Amino acid sequence: MVNTAYDTARETPAASSWAAVGVSAFDELLYQAILNQPDAGAGGWALLTGASPARVREACNRLLALGLLQPSDSMGGLRAVDPRVAIRALIRRRETESELLAAAEEMATAHEAGLLREEPSRLVEVASGEGAIAAARLEEMYARAEHEVCLLDTPPYLAPPAPQVDLQADLLSRGIVSRGIYAATGLEDPKVLSRALRMVELGEQARVLPTVPLKLLVVDGRRAMLPLTASSAGGYCAVVVWHSAVTEALQKLFELAWQQATPLGQAADDSELSESERTWTRLLAAGMKDEAVARHLGVSLWTLRRRVRELQERLRAASRFQLGMRASQRGWV
Repeated sequence: MVNTAYDTARETPAASSWAAVGVSAFDELLYQAILNQPDAGAGGWALLTGASPARVREACNRLLALGLLQPSDSMGGLRAVDPRVAIRALIRRRETESELLAAAEEMATAHEAGLLREEPSRLVEVASGEGAIAAARLEEMYARAEHEVCLLDTPPYLAPPAPQVDLQADLLSRGIVSRGIYAATGLEDPKVLSRALRMVELGEQARVLPTVPLKLLVVDGRRAMLPLTASSAGGYCAVVVWHSAVTEALQKLFELAWQQATPLGQAADDSELSESERTWTRLLAAGMKDEAVARHLGVSLWTLRRRVRELQERLRAASRFQLGMRASQRGWV
């Protein structure tokens, strides 16, 4: 006889740890019903779970495949496997699957290397055409990112800033790490500076170098895109490099530049600095020239330098270098 007093709602938590081993919410509910009333049979378990007999039979087949049920034998119908035994087996299976995935990744790398040896032309793909093609290629590269995107940014620009901002924002919303190194000469353009600071607000890790030797996008350390030429007419030529020693070298190039670059972060919210001071200390620390900072702030070069001298006096710094060191120690830059 089926005890319909069994409380299915109580037995099914909203967020179950069973999902981690591949057991759905309904399959967990059914398994618990079988544990509680092993002799109820498919019809009884349907009553207990409030599901149709057909759905119960389908779920029983899944539980059999997962090893949570024993098949029918001469002694009777389906029987639940001891949960302590069954769950351990599921965990071991998941660990094996993870090992297989890691092995598959290694084999895929070997496969790619084999293809390159057989046909070296697979290493690079040259794309040329109108500016819209550049945006399409960027979108494809960002969409395929899984872990990290590294960017060297310097003029001239192949695509309008707005699409790239959207692509990077989407990237960051997916939890993917984004690191960018900007040329200080590029940040002299207020639009480029505004875009860079916007990316920092969204979560990008940004740094600045006085000059950046080339424009580069590296995705997951496996794919890279480098523009080769650009023209005022909007045409361009770029090369996409697939996973190889070349992409590994490009990733190392980025890491070397990253170590030498200056962070372009939000200055600490220190009451000792005004909003304007927080802005120009950050820009000067990033390596931007006085003239460019003054233009960005909408003040004269004389005014900017006066403000720098005043801050030096407040911090008792004998030089700009000493000012930068003391500002850094206070977390301003």
